Parts: sequence; structure tokens; C-alpha cells
Amino acid sequence: MRIDIITVLPELIESPLNHSIIKRAQNKGLVSIHIHHLRDYTTNKHRTVDDYAYGPDAGMVLMIEPIFKVIEKLKSERHYDEIIYTSPDGEPYKQSTANYLSTTENIIILCGHYKGVDQRVREHLITREISIGDYVLSGGELAAAIIVDSVVRLVPGVLSDETSALTDSFQDGLLAPPVYTRPAEFNGWKVPDILLSGNFKEIEKWQMEQAIERTKRLRPNLLKDE
Repeated sequence: MRIDIITVLPELIESPLNHSIIKRAQNKGLVSIHIHHLRDYTTNKHRTVDDYAYGPDAGMVLMIEPIFKVIEKLKSERHYDEIIYTSPDGEPYKQSTANYLSTTENIIILCGHYKGVDQRVREHLITREISIGDYVLSGGELAAAIIVDSVVRLVPGVLSDETSALTDSFQDGLLAPPVYTRPAEFNGWKVPDILLSGNFKEIEKWQMEQAIERTKRLRPNLLKDE
């Protein structure tokens, strides 16, 4: 899988993509991540990527020309399944979207910045807009890092135990059940007896009951979405 990220702040996103699971995925050759500095695609000596918006609104807007150049260059080299723009008014990011993206071969992520991008970018170059929540960040770099992390861990071979990802919260529309580890008792706090029973059928039943109860209590909206 190849992921290309377009940003005006490459140093902000380089660090989280070079550690832990994402780094191991790249070292294994399972994922290839390329960061493109938008200023490298400008034509003026000041390497300007933004300008004032038409109209009375304050704030700067990313210009269309450098974005067009980098996307067209990448598209001339390979096919991309999705060209994503990180935006607070995009579709809410869900586990199902991460599952889908993990099955693609090549994607581009354009990190929003300032007051956003020229609307023509969104209309003619972007195939999908994604929001990680109903709030505004200074830029889309952190959102892009979240998307990459959630997708890469699902690529076959990245996790040592691939079934682990399949039991995460949201994979079946529910929150994950509580988990415990050794010791079986600490400070008078005990692990539920059912988990020590060795009866896997009953354990799975208990886990499902716990997942449903947890979801009803903490995220009832997930059940309504079903």
C-alpha cells in the first residue's frame, strides 16, 4: 500500500509516522508513505501557497495551482483509489472507512490548512472529504496522521496478531468488552470468574453481553446507527 501526504508542514507529520507500528509496517515493505511539501510545487521566489479569499472573510486560503501540480504529478505516475481532503465539514471518520481504506492500493491525503483550500480543489480533484470530529485544528496534519495510523494497522501482516484488530471497538458496531490480565487479584480487585473458567463459549457470550451493555451506557448512538 502507498500513501502520499500533501502538507505545508511536513515536519509536523513526519514524527508520528516514523515510530511504532507504522514504522514497522514501512520496514517490512507492507506500506510506503511519502510526504510532499506543497511549497516545492510553487513558482514564485517566496514559495507562496496561500492567498486572501475573495470576499469580506478574514483568513488565508490554500491556492489551487500548487495543489493541482502535485496531485497531477502523482496521478501521472500511478492510479489512486482515493484522494482525501481532511476537513471539519467532511464525512465523520469511522472504523468502516478505515477498513475500506486498508484494502486500497494507493491513496493521497491533502492536509487542510489556514481557512481551507480553494473550493475548486474540492470540486475537481478530491474524491473524499474526511473529518475526525466536530472541532477545528490549526491544520490537517494531525488528522492525516490519525487516518494513516488507523488504516496501516489493518493492512495484512502489519500486526503480529491480525485477529487483534478484528476485536477492536467499532468493528462490529459495538464498543469492545473490558479486558484483564495477570494477576487475577490485585488490591482486592478480582478478575471476573468467567474469564478464568476456560469455557470459551461462555466467555464469548459474556464478552458480547458486556460489549452491548458498555455500548448502551457509553455510546448509545452506535446502536441507533445500526
